[in-house]
Amino acid sequence: MQNQPRLTPHSVWVLTDGKAGDLVQCTGVAAALGCAFETRRIAPKPPFSWWLPFGPTDPREWESRPDSPIAPPWPDIAIASGRRAAAYLRRIKRRSSGKTFTVFLKDPRTGPKSADLIWVPEHDKLRGPNVLVTPTSPHKLSRARLDDLRSDTGAEILKLTAPRVAVLIGGDSRHHTFTEADQNRLLNALRELARTEGASLMITGSRRTPAGLAYGLAGLAKTGGHLYWTGEAPNPLGAYLANADAVVATADSTNMIGEAAVTGKPVHVFHPSGGHAKITRFLDNLQRLGVVHPFPGPLKTTTYEPIDATPVIARRILDDYAAFRQRDTKAPVG
Repeated sequence: MQNQPRLTPHSVWVLTDGKAGDLVQCTGVAAALGCAFETRRIAPKPPFSWWLPFGPTDPREWESRPDSPIAPPWPDIAIASGRRAAAYLRRIKRRSSGKTFTVFLKDPRTGPKSADLIWVPEHDKLRGPNVLVTPTSPHKLSRARLDDLRSDTGAEILKLTAPRVAVLIGGDSRHHTFTEADQNRLLNALRELARTEGASLMITGSRRTPAGLAYGLAGLAKTGGHLYWTGEAPNPLGAYLANADAVVATADSTNMIGEAAVTGKPVHVFHPSGGHAKITRFLDNLQRLGVVHPFPGPLKTTTYEPIDATPVIARRILDDYAAFRQRDTKAPVG
């Protein structure tokens, strides 16, 4: 693969049903390809949505229908994520007479032949010659972007004393619940971190953060001279990570932890109630790599080689796309 010449695709689609996590991953990878891309949003209705990814796509969204999200001309590359999008990606492959190089992010649940290239995180079990595996997930936060943010740090962050700790708080999810005891344990641990280590906290929450925990975090920031993002634009997450000496993140979000791993700074993981075997495998992998540490626990300042799946996935797409185009003698070489 590495000996193949790089060919720049002329057209790229990002195909999802609009879920934020899927869209962020797909657009992050598409942007890393170095060419323009467009987003296409599918919205299948019952009963077709019930049957996906195994059943047929919604005929109301077929390429010949008005306002179809998959109307041609067909792209050189289509990148999709989410179980509903898997069936649409297969249709694009078929209806383009195989000319479109298809990429699926995460396990499509329909096997490794669902796309020309599939990416999965290491804690997923799907494997195959066309399956790329990385420790963390793709996203939009590149090392270059962190460097830019660090060189343009605002006064609000600059006045904070070291060590600066970015605190990334998720919330209740399918596998985790922040009980009242969990919330108190987290807040007390953050207070202790600030007291014993002299840490300045840069705190972000999410839409899933319980109201009581958000209230407690806001109060902690106000009384301790820390920063707390309340949700207004712009989102300071990138600036917080760019200027962090360490990170605290909650275990409910592998995406947040994956973004934090781009910094090369230690990530201290707080576990709310619940869990899942896949998340455990994910954290165990990062622990072996020296990325994650328990929280509450001593503040670590050791660094490691930053982990960023996005450019790895983009390079593999371009390599495989080049080989794909060369095999297709009917396709012009761009």
